[in-house]
Amino acid sequence: MKRLFFILSVFALGAVALNAQPIAVGETAPSFSLKNIDGSTVALSDYTNEKGVFVIFSCNPCPYVQAYEERMIRLHQEFAPQGIPVVLINPNDPVSQPADSFDEMKMRAAERNYPFPYLADEGQQIYPAYGASRTPEVFLLKNMGDGSFVVTYTGTIDDNYQDESEVEEHYAANAAWSLLEGKNPDPATTKAIGCGIKAKE
Repeated sequence: MKRLFFILSVFALGAVALNAQPIAVGETAPSFSLKNIDGSTVALSDYTNEKGVFVIFSCNPCPYVQAYEERMIRLHQEFAPQGIPVVLINPNDPVSQPADSFDEMKMRAAERNYPFPYLADEGQQIYPAYGASRTPEVFLLKNMGDGSFVVTYTGTIDDNYQDESEVEEHYAANAAWSLLEGKNPDPATTKAIGCGIKAKE
């Protein structure tokens, strides 16, 4: 009976993790200071000269991430020159998911020529602060000009991870254009489609 209770408890915790709610649009974005693949430290405060920033929780082995990888790169290439760069954060525990070790992160970024920082959430404190539960999961932050950032969009990149040629709604890109035009993204939230984040056991 105790064993059954333990199994059910673990399942329940997993279900809660996968159904975590992202931080609400309009809320102040949690700050972070994390290790980049080049050994440097990258913080949200490093982006106070930008109009905003895409914070995307990502990883190496997830097929959804791999399907969206080129689109994430192009998102940076399109919007970084306009003041909205991309930052990737890997939230997965490397013990639970060895393919997300720091060395594997460095190799993946080199193979794919990542043009943006790829940060390790080593203490697994940042993804819960954002309420992220999937990879990839997008958070578009707006620079408020006072050193703080506010969440303006959360969710997925577009409406078709399987076939880019069939995409009808470019949610993340449209949200960025809205930010640049001084408008509120519509929709401001969509459902993130991806793999569940691997928490430390």
